[in-house]
Amino acid sequence: MKEYDVVIIGSGPGGYICAIRCAQLGMKVAIIEKYKALGGTCLNVGCIPSKAWLDSSEKYHELMHSFADHGISAGDVKLDFNKMRDRVSKVVTDVSGGISFLMKKNKIETYTGLGSFKDANTIIIKGESETQEIKGKKIVIATGSKPSTLPGVVIDKKRIITSTEALVLRELPKKLIVIGGGVIGLELTSVFRRLGTEVTVVEFADSIIATMDSELSKTLFKILKKDGVEFYLGHGVTEVKSDGKKVVVKAKDKKTETIITLEGDYCLVAVGRRPYTEGLNLEAAGVKIDERGKVETNDHLQTNVPHIYAIGDVVKGAMLAHKAEEEGSVVAEFMAGQLPHIDYNLIPGVVYTWPEVASVGQTEEQLKASGREYKTGSFPFKASGRARASNESAGFVKVLADKKTDEILGVHMIGPRCADLIGEAVLAMEYRASAEDIARTSHAHPTYSESLKEACLAATDNRALNI
Repeated sequence: MKEYDVVIIGSGPGGYICAIRCAQLGMKVAIIEKYKALGGTCLNVGCIPSKAWLDSSEKYHELMHSFADHGISAGDVKLDFNKMRDRVSKVVTDVSGGISFLMKKNKIETYTGLGSFKDANTIIIKGESETQEIKGKKIVIATGSKPSTLPGVVIDKKRIITSTEALVLRELPKKLIVIGGGVIGLELTSVFRRLGTEVTVVEFADSIIATMDSELSKTLFKILKKDGVEFYLGHGVTEVKSDGKKVVVKAKDKKTETIITLEGDYCLVAVGRRPYTEGLNLEAAGVKIDERGKVETNDHLQTNVPHIYAIGDVVKGAMLAHKAEEEGSVVAEFMAGQLPHIDYNLIPGVVYTWPEVASVGQTEEQLKASGREYKTGSFPFKASGRARASNESAGFVKVLADKKTDEILGVHMIGPRCADLIGEAVLAMEYRASAEDIARTSHAHPTYSESLKEACLAATDNRALNI
């Protein structure tokens, strides 16, 4: 029986990054993946294919609706939905192949099959044709998450689908009902709406992206509504039925208790994700999970069994690929005797709609609730020369800073390239920068990033220069 310094169960962003960092630190590493392709949910049915779809649909939408403003005319434009889907598939295959290369480069042994605990140090790997066992001095659980559903709603994977099936549809829906106004639901709403689908979003909360700053929510809502997306906020779904050709969704207004009935070709259930621990046989290792099915860990991501760790979607915190990556590195370094850390307040959140939405740190609502004194500075992209030149002037950047010390407490933005811009805010906050620090940092002109500088100027004595 082979024995390793570290055995990692799951090859998603947390698992494969953890494996590479462990190998870099001189450990003998094995990684186990249930599916044939490495990369987990993020690569195969999440982050990567969804962004590929978003990019393709954005290009089509611009050609149909925006290029004329730039003096570019095109006739007889055709949408080849199947070719678009095939491109997405190739992107996924190429990136997965890259991870396989990284495993070989770092001499990490890869096993394909369902990994489960026989005891606290022994893992059974059940493959298609054989079952084998390996041992690990330390073990990392990185099995990720699966889409959640609603009570009484059966996912048939044909007409009533999750994001997994939505990313590989064989036809473009004419009418799509999306249950859930969070990140996943809205990103896929954007994809299909851009391609011409009639999209209706049903959300139980009174706002979309409800966990983010309310100004971001309100602005994105207005933009998507203007683009033709229909919303039913404050509605709880009571029934979803399919006859194999269409779907009927019923939902009740929380305030009036009025029932609405919606019909569509497909219903996308995007109400969040749940930790995936099925088949792990955690009981055999003595590993505890909480009431929500998440693996319990301490500040070092150790379970109650000290040599067993857990990272990513399967533990507490936001279900984000980059959060899992950071945890993978932290666990590897901690096992090597180092003293790494993560500031979970500084894990950015991004919604890849267009315009993009990005956020880090405290929201204005959170600061008010905590009683912390703060000041705010905001700058609209319509006042940005770079944004105006690119015809991308919707949205704004908002900076929240401590009223006395000027330390940046939160940055919230909606607009062009915000997924990339938020990195500057994260870096600044890691070093506990003040709004004044960014305000006095030279930014290239003309760039989108100047809008962050201007928002910081606005937060420091209201001295934004270009508005």
